[in-house]
Amino acid sequence: MSGAEALGLRQAQPERAGGGANPVRGEASLVVAGAAVKLRPTFSALVAAEEELGPLFALVERAASGGLALRELVALMWHCVDGPEGLSRETLGDAVVELGLAAVTPVLKVLLRQILQGR
Repeated sequence: MSGAEALGLRQAQPERAGGGANPVRGEASLVVAGAAVKLRPTFSALVAAEEELGPLFALVERAASGGLALRELVALMWHCVDGPEGLSRETLGDAVVELGLAAVTPVLKVLLRQILQGR
């Protein structure tokens, strides 16, 4: 059993999953410690992310060029979290590290696509 499996972490899912994520709405999900975490990039979530990270277009450009920092990735996801109660930013960050960038990239792509295209 891998360390991720021991912690109850599973690969990120951009499609409709146990967390009720709807990719048509730009939502994605990943499972952290056995709980589905829905990432929903609402207007208010993206405004909060932009306040912390700077302009979203610059964030997308950094991601496209491979220059997106881990803290930026986790911050974007954190602002888009829609449950479960009690999840901390640190726990989300630890899950991203445990899963690895290859596993969370599909979720990042869903969020970035929503920033660029909207619904």
